[in-house]
Amino acid sequence: MSDYNLLTVLGPTASGKTALAAHLAARLNGEVISADSRQVYRGMDIGTGKDLADYVVNGQPIPAHLVDIADAGYQYNVFEYQRDFLNVFNDLRQRGKFPVLCGGSGLYLEAVLNNYKLIQVPHNEPLREALKDKTLEELTDILKSYKSNLHNITDIENEKRAIRAIEIEKYYAENQEVDFRMPEIRSLNIGVKFDRLSRRKRITTRLKQRLSEGMVEEVKRLLDSGLTPDDLLYYGLEYKFITLHLLGELTFDEMFEKLNTAIHQFAKRQMTWFRRMERQGTLIYWLDGYLPLEDKIERVMTLLEKPL
Repeated sequence: MSDYNLLTVLGPTASGKTALAAHLAARLNGEVISADSRQVYRGMDIGTGKDLADYVVNGQPIPAHLVDIADAGYQYNVFEYQRDFLNVFNDLRQRGKFPVLCGGSGLYLEAVLNNYKLIQVPHNEPLREALKDKTLEELTDILKSYKSNLHNITDIENEKRAIRAIEIEKYYAENQEVDFRMPEIRSLNIGVKFDRLSRRKRITTRLKQRLSEGMVEEVKRLLDSGLTPDDLLYYGLEYKFITLHLLGELTFDEMFEKLNTAIHQFAKRQMTWFRRMERQGTLIYWLDGYLPLEDKIERVMTLLEKPL
């Protein structure tokens, strides 16, 4: 079987990544772990694009984790996400299920793939003073004395990052009772993308579909349930502009145009984030979104069988 212990399917909004992840999970006797910063909220379904029908493969539902785990109005964060991911990942491995991570929230993806240390390790000023004049090569050697395998090359991107990485590793070595290390993640990372014009068309088509499915009504229900406009404005995009429409600050047409533009800009930022991940050492195999689903699946299965 594969040397990998995680499959990650990422891409910008409206790229079809959820359906691909679910079908791959079905092939791998796996389950999906969401990496979407807004799909964690209950009652925020259409606006966050949960696309729950995509998790049904050949009539069988594929379990999707870290969806609907927090109440709307709560401000879930990346610290909580890494903790919750770790719990699900360990549970799936213990049950013999292959984890398939799927999403477009770059910070959440990086928290897993780059083994972020999200415990708030305090600054060690004496250590920083002792390290401040050392070269990056010297700092790298010190870091290697704490962890021999430096999978996350961003730790040694510059002297400042290397000193912080040493500070964190030293803290963990001296405070093992609060250790919150991620397990070794060996992920095959698959990206799904369309050319810019196609992506724009897909986003606009999808927005129209969501509105026809009751997205405005969903936001109204959330407001009627007791959430304040500020609660929903916090979540941005669909929840921001539809709330402004419901408050009478935007007409429907104005809301549609502003929201459509904002989602295009969001997708562009997602691709910028993924390209930065690649520059910093995350290997992503990109698939053309127009490839038939079965072809995408077979390409991923072939990659999974290759040794690391």
